[in-house]
Amino acid sequence: MERKITNFLLKWKEELLRKPLVIFGGKQVGKTYTALQFGKKYYSHTAYFNTNDNLELLEIFRKERSIDKLAILLSELIEVPIEKNNTLLIFDNVNDEDLIKGLKLFGYSKNDYHVIAITSNREIIARYRSEELQYKYMTEMDFEEYLWAIGEEELAKRIRYSYANKRKCSMHTKALDLFYNYLLTGGFPEVIKAYCDQMSSFYQDSKRERIFDTYVAELASCSNLIDIKRGIEVLNSIPRQLKKENKKFQYGLLGQGSRAKEYENVIKYLVSNQLVYRSYKVSTIKSPLSSCRELDSFKLYYPDDGLLCGRLHLTKKKLIEDDDVRYAVYENHIAHTLVEAGYALYYYQSQGKAEVNFVIQNRLGQMIPIEISIKKGSKTKSLSVFMKNFTVFEAYRITENNFSVRNGVTYLPIYAIFCLNEQLY
Repeated sequence: MERKITNFLLKWKEELLRKPLVIFGGKQVGKTYTALQFGKKYYSHTAYFNTNDNLELLEIFRKERSIDKLAILLSELIEVPIEKNNTLLIFDNVNDEDLIKGLKLFGYSKNDYHVIAITSNREIIARYRSEELQYKYMTEMDFEEYLWAIGEEELAKRIRYSYANKRKCSMHTKALDLFYNYLLTGGFPEVIKAYCDQMSSFYQDSKRERIFDTYVAELASCSNLIDIKRGIEVLNSIPRQLKKENKKFQYGLLGQGSRAKEYENVIKYLVSNQLVYRSYKVSTIKSPLSSCRELDSFKLYYPDDGLLCGRLHLTKKKLIEDDDVRYAVYENHIAHTLVEAGYALYYYQSQGKAEVNFVIQNRLGQMIPIEISIKKGSKTKSLSVFMKNFTVFEAYRITENNFSVRNGVTYLPIYAIFCLNEQLY
């Protein structure tokens, strides 16, 4: 399946001052598969190393400081030729400090070794981040990649064209219908492949549950057993939190007597390891938005829509017929799409309870409010009030209708959220 990150990898491959590349992101988003496919297609050889409990590999990196000698020893270890410019070296599940120090050797000066390291551990990235390494965040498949996977490349192009030119999409109805399928399937490549292979919905559900179990297993790294239990409680509460009219995270839903202080550390852990995404409330707008956030008021989202739909036990019929549930799924979809595009999440709520679902700040510091409007007959005045009170660069109202522009607001169909991605691939 084609992934957007491949274009980035091709540019990286041709860079004159290429550095070892660290691909990081959540589990099961396709990091290893994509790197292996890239090596298979664009290199003569691929040298793959699973670093988990690989004592021989760690011993090599602890003792050897010459990259040419390292290449010889690594080649002997797995019996794959390591040739400059012709071999892609892939180090998977990177978590060890000595290994990271060894990988940095390939980034100190210009050389012709092509090295990719893969990790799901954000904390290891933060701890050992350095200028000798290059970094790339990878996510699950977005709706555009999903369309590519199911053979709907032309539809993807038309959505992009309509977004760029602010014109109606001639395949709007089809796009919305396929988007419902995407929400139920989610963006994990393994589940999408099962869908493309026409596996039963029960089989797809089992794949999603297994992925959810890997998220729960990540909590084993928490500092104590109580945090593990609390982390599972937080993960399991998110569908209920998002189904509420007021989607602010409420500790009371975790159990009688639950208090914020008891869950602060584990929520921070879940967020820092991309197991959930957090959006902070702001009640005023100024740059940077981070200075306006209210730390005790926030919402939590899953990093994948399929996980949410699975936990809500949704069918396509239920998704289409229940406005409240669909609204919650849409909000989750927008949240993780924006995070994966590089934005920090905030939502605006005034003292009068007017709420704008998302407010993001682009790279130039400009404010962009985003409001969801799907319920028939609902009055959506919050965005208009926001635009009167604050200076905005662009404003979006997310609907189930076709593309349009009215009164300075771009009406964006929900399936086109991926177009807001600022990342350059």
